[in-house]
Amino acid sequence: MRVRGDLKLGLPVALTSGEAASDGALVAFAETVNDERLEALRAMAAPGAVELVLTRNRAEALGMDLPDNLPAEESGGVVTLDIPAGADLEWLASLAGEGLPAGKLRSAPMRLNAGGPLHAVALALAKSAHVLPAAVLLPRQDAAGDALRLGLSMMETPAIMDALEDGAPQTLVSAANLPMDASQAGRVHVFRPDDGGVEHYAIEIGTPDFTQPVTVRLHSACFTGDVLSSLKCDCGPQLRTAMATMASGSGGVILYLNQEGRGIGLANKMRAYALQEAGLDTVEANHWLGFDDDERDFRVGGNILHWLGISRVRLMTNNPAKIAILASQGIDVTERVPLKVGGNAVNANYLATKAAKSGHLLT
Repeated sequence: MRVRGDLKLGLPVALTSGEAASDGALVAFAETVNDERLEALRAMAAPGAVELVLTRNRAEALGMDLPDNLPAEESGGVVTLDIPAGADLEWLASLAGEGLPAGKLRSAPMRLNAGGPLHAVALALAKSAHVLPAAVLLPRQDAAGDALRLGLSMMETPAIMDALEDGAPQTLVSAANLPMDASQAGRVHVFRPDDGGVEHYAIEIGTPDFTQPVTVRLHSACFTGDVLSSLKCDCGPQLRTAMATMASGSGGVILYLNQEGRGIGLANKMRAYALQEAGLDTVEANHWLGFDDDERDFRVGGNILHWLGISRVRLMTNNPAKIAILASQGIDVTERVPLKVGGNAVNANYLATKAAKSGHLLT
């Protein structure tokens, strides 16, 4: 969607509720806004009216006292605080998630408020753009008029949430045969989402029979593991083992989903790696940056399987969450095929955290 692209470029956009004319805001991503645009927002605001929007996870990681009216933890919730006069981009970055944890931030001078729907949409857009989930927000009585006057993109928040919550339906755009080391009989299908997001791929290995349960692997893209053979994770060995297993059997399908770093993107994944070097585990690092444990959307995989005409699968996974999501999408998982490979001395703690905190079946 255009508003996400503009925000990633550092341009503010106008968000409206679609209901009340006075319920709107101008929004910018904290990571991409520049000094000039921050000052322009300040110039339009009453004193103290420009807000910084953060996730619950980020506020808790910083040691901030959460507002009493924030929804229960299982319901998520976002928080806001007024950007003080004179605060610069370095201040924004320090609150948004840049840098390493050097102790808890004292929250006494900062009054946190529970965010509303506009704030939540701003952070949902940031997550979908793979930038830090933090936003600068200026409430406006006539955000639509501001958009027309300033030439900004505008979108109603219900339309944004519908687009993000629908699981970005995929459309097949191309396919071709591709002989591979694993199998001379290979075929790649490219799927494109209708929300302007990244493409995903279905890779046939061998000649699977789609009338029978098909061996399937939902594999999230991992540049460091799949391409660079990183020792920090087990992704590369899982991909290669899945392909070899399918090739030596009755074939199968790899759904290669471009959801790097558990859905936070490669740049944020490298930030998380730096945090792990500073002593955090993989879940703690995600929370420090403001993300949930896992931001991936496996509904994409169910959508692609339906496109291919596959309704029954033998799923190669150690992650029970994938089974539950596919079942909710009408895919019958007839069998879970364990994929316990890729462990080493470097990633031992990483794998232990996956088992203890993310429920992966690794024992």
